[in-house]
Amino acid sequence: MKIVDLQTTVVGTPWRELTFLELETDSGLVGLGEVRMVNKTDTLLACIRELAPRYVVGTDPFDVERLAWNVQVAEYGRPGEVAMSALAAFEVACWDLVGQALGVPIWKLLGGSFRSRVPAYANGWYHTQRDPTAMAEAAKGVVERGYRALKVDPFGAATGALAREELRFVVGLVQAMREAVGPDVELMIEMHGRFTPRAAVGIARALEELEPAWLEEPIPPENPSALRRVREATHLPIATGERAHTLGDCRELVEGGCVDILQADLTHFGGLLPMKGLARWASVHYLELAPHNVCGPVGTAANLHLAACTPNVRILEHFNDFADGWAAELVDEAPAVSAADGCFAVPDRPGLGLKLDHEACAAHPRTGARIELFEPGWELRGQPDPSRR
Repeated sequence: MKIVDLQTTVVGTPWRELTFLELETDSGLVGLGEVRMVNKTDTLLACIRELAPRYVVGTDPFDVERLAWNVQVAEYGRPGEVAMSALAAFEVACWDLVGQALGVPIWKLLGGSFRSRVPAYANGWYHTQRDPTAMAEAAKGVVERGYRALKVDPFGAATGALAREELRFVVGLVQAMREAVGPDVELMIEMHGRFTPRAAVGIARALEELEPAWLEEPIPPENPSALRRVREATHLPIATGERAHTLGDCRELVEGGCVDILQADLTHFGGLLPMKGLARWASVHYLELAPHNVCGPVGTAANLHLAACTPNVRILEHFNDFADGWAAELVDEAPAVSAADGCFAVPDRPGLGLKLDHEACAAHPRTGARIELFEPGWELRGQPDPSRR
């Protein structure tokens, strides 16, 4: 079996663009991958177009290690977000082809079954006023849909530090959400790398009694030793890693004792095999993975295959029930969170287990959407504020 052609399809939403890649083979099989690029969709498409003739078209999709070596080593330049995202799209699509050719789901090829249910946490649910009552009601709605965990960035457009009045307001927001969902629902606090270490420590201490499940990216990701200062100042778990793109990017985080939960994004980290490598290495340090996942149904499915066969994957992020609920229509059988237990079922169809619906994709053309995390109202993700209707 050889790859003979490829096709990219970009779907637009009010706040993100989803890039789908299909690899066509001489056997008639089509492999599928997906990336949600951070504000650089055209750059990703250009990278795919440039790499494909050299390293993808004409190759055997079973040769995923050679593909990865070519993109990361033969290209000579240091691989970063764009190249590793293109590699992930190629790599996942190749695994889809391998699974289809052999008639088994991908997870059977990467270690076999470890679990049959994958816990999920909700994101993108707080399309509302930044107000304790409104946020509490929205959080209750998430739990009513079956989720046992949810994540929120309560900090508005903050950067650097919070004034004392604003810190009290943030604590009030989180307290209202905690009271709304109860003590047993996991509440993750997203910080988006907004703060200085000193400010992050103050925020962590102010939130400790509300027992968040983790503090995510309390400071920018470039300085692991500064992150370790935050970790050592609080008993709350520290999660980070969505802006890491290679194992080398994670070295100081892991070996320096800076992190409790690694959040590498499969679609920016080169695909399934690199994530398996990260998971094994993390297990030596007794660390868990909670993959960052802002994708539509295809990237979500790839993460479910990873979670199915990887013991230290803790939980998977999911946007599509709350931000762009129509994203499920883009494929024939989208992954879904059960209202009964807040978990995904593990896919059981050959390969990735999905087919792209081109008509549904065409109904949502490119928007040029960007997410601006330091602009007021970013948390609405391009949606109208329900309080203003």
